[in-house]
Amino acid sequence: MSARTSAQAFIERWEGVTASELATAQTFVMDLCELLEVPKPHATPAEDYMFERPITFSHGDGSTSAGRIDCYKRGHFVLEAKKLKAGTHTKGFDDGLLRARSQGEGYARALPPEEGRPPFVMVVDVGNVIEVYAEFSRSGGTYTPFPDPRSHRILLADLAKPELLERLRKIWTQPDDLNPALISAKVTRDVSNRLALLARSLEQAGHPPHTVAAYLSRCLFSMFAEDVELLPKGSFQALLLQHRDDPATLQQMLRIMWTDMDRGGFSAALTKPVLRFNGKLFKDDGADGYSLLLTPEQIDLLVQAARANWREVEPAIFGTLLERALDPNERHALGAHYTPRAYVERLVLPTVIEPLRADWANAQAAALLLAHEAAELEANPPEVKTKKDFAALDRHNS
Repeated sequence: MSARTSAQAFIERWEGVTASELATAQTFVMDLCELLEVPKPHATPAEDYMFERPITFSHGDGSTSAGRIDCYKRGHFVLEAKKLKAGTHTKGFDDGLLRARSQGEGYARALPPEEGRPPFVMVVDVGNVIEVYAEFSRSGGTYTPFPDPRSHRILLADLAKPELLERLRKIWTQPDDLNPALISAKVTRDVSNRLALLARSLEQAGHPPHTVAAYLSRCLFSMFAEDVELLPKGSFQALLLQHRDDPATLQQMLRIMWTDMDRGGFSAALTKPVLRFNGKLFKDDGADGYSLLLTPEQIDLLVQAARANWREVEPAIFGTLLERALDPNERHALGAHYTPRAYVERLVLPTVIEPLRADWANAQAAALLLAHEAAELEANPPEVKTKKDFAALDRHNS
């Protein structure tokens, strides 16, 4: 049976299931493991991959209480399963998933310190959705929607998409492969080697380091912009390939494209409208070195770099790419230095991000409580007293 056929069979089996959580959750997870072609949970003395993993909560007053994780894989995930009665696309459904997420996070934080916290918390409404949250630092921070708030909720029908199955498979097998910081680091290693070769060859051709740095910055931004579709998708790479054997034409085409990006409007180089990009990166199109004359071999290095998936790269990576591309002595002279992501996170996470996340979690909890109180009042409105009722009450009390 092909992967597509297996996925469709899984969807058809679970679509519309109405049985209780207790009756269906473990079977759903077992079937999902079979679809993903990963081992199924099993009882082990180490309690490292199992259903109903026992856990102990420690409370502020020194007391403890027991709990159980619906499904747990050490170093990978905590999975909290529900079978919500509220219909999808309703507030009650979203509230139920939010409570399940908080419950899953609580389990993750209550795990023994020696086990560490898993990078993922998953919330499953059996037969409907799988929500994915991640916290790759494993420092006890807030789990956030993965890969982003627009696509962290996987509908049952979405499991027909191979890329989503692969994402779930990696959560089971290689969760660190989904860590954006590590993905960025890999792109940095792969791409920066080519850019370093290009930078050195341009400097050896007599171009000043600051000219090379500015030119590479324009190229890097163009690679990123075409992958996130701020530029027409694939447009920069198409220019490189189209004029690979005519470097003089490519030089002029890039000059035109970047000038149009600075102004916004129709681009003659791309034969399509482009957005206006503020800032100084694309200004001074008449300056020497604004668009350099490359050799076909140098263009090949740019093509190889452009083929990377820049959608997965954080803009902060531009600094480290540029830093590695420049000669160390010239880097110092230009003041070009990149502070690694880990150093920034070490300061920013505990002082800025985590307090904001805690405030947001409190606001969500308060909003949920108020919403429930409003719903209760709407369902059971208080009896309205009239003036006659108050007058009778006064006579009774006097």
